[in-house]
Amino acid sequence: MAQPLSADQFLAILKKSGVRVVEHGSWRTHNRNHKGAWGPIHGVMIHHTGPYSTEASMVELCRSGYTSLPGPLCHGVIDRSGTVHLVGYGRANHAGAGDGDVLKAVIAEKDLPLDKEADADGNPHFYGFECINTGGGQEWPEAQLDSMHKISAALCRAHSWSARSVIAHKEWQPGKPDPAGIAMDGFRTAVARLLDGKPTSPKPTEHKPDYAPFPGTDYFRTGRRSALITEMGKRLVAEGCGKYSEGPGPRWTEADRRSYAAWQHKLGYSGNDADGTPGPTSWAKLRVPKS
Repeated sequence: MAQPLSADQFLAILKKSGVRVVEHGSWRTHNRNHKGAWGPIHGVMIHHTGPYSTEASMVELCRSGYTSLPGPLCHGVIDRSGTVHLVGYGRANHAGAGDGDVLKAVIAEKDLPLDKEADADGNPHFYGFECINTGGGQEWPEAQLDSMHKISAALCRAHSWSARSVIAHKEWQPGKPDPAGIAMDGFRTAVARLLDGKPTSPKPTEHKPDYAPFPGTDYFRTGRRSALITEMGKRLVAEGCGKYSEGPGPRWTEADRRSYAAWQHKLGYSGNDADGTPGPTSWAKLRVPKS
């Protein structure tokens, strides 16, 4: 537990970490403090932005927010060059509701439990960084990952936290996928190495997950049972396309077909191209882990 750094301390610590920092407008006083507490602070939360037109537009969106979710949507936006754009400071609309047991584990610096509930407000308690990535299988540039590790380590060092105080949005709020493609145990290992004064691996393999290849259209038929179908269902739920009353489970069912059809519609398919039967292109975009 700690009181938040002042805005000037926050800026100085980020710059000292070696990252390039760009300040946007009156970021020091741009916050949601009128909506509730800012602090005590317990950790650092990492997000990905999702689809974007330009990096500049995404930085502005994170600064301003939108009608149903006013900005700032984070404290800093980390672009693909590794530059950190400061857009707000104080309470920000980034963490939202998450699992109180996860918060307790972060405070105690213990292994995180599975996030099952959304019964605790994370906005007062985490520094938040939106990292520009579509979340659709886009690679993470080395320079961007390096900045993500450095700012996480810098804030941990400032508060005498271990790397266990760095978590992903997907570890906090049920159903969130971000940051997609990053194994957080590996991410925390890289942060821990910086805290120990060691360089991170230049190309950490943990950031390149191994996805299941498309098994063929005929694979998805009534009666088929496999762990791969369960993993597919989990990814559909994470993408907000789950149509399950129970599950997902290992047996291909009508609920799987309807869920996959929802995914195809989300990708912009229609008609026969959105009939719920997986195809190679939509499968690749779903990024199903190997079972």
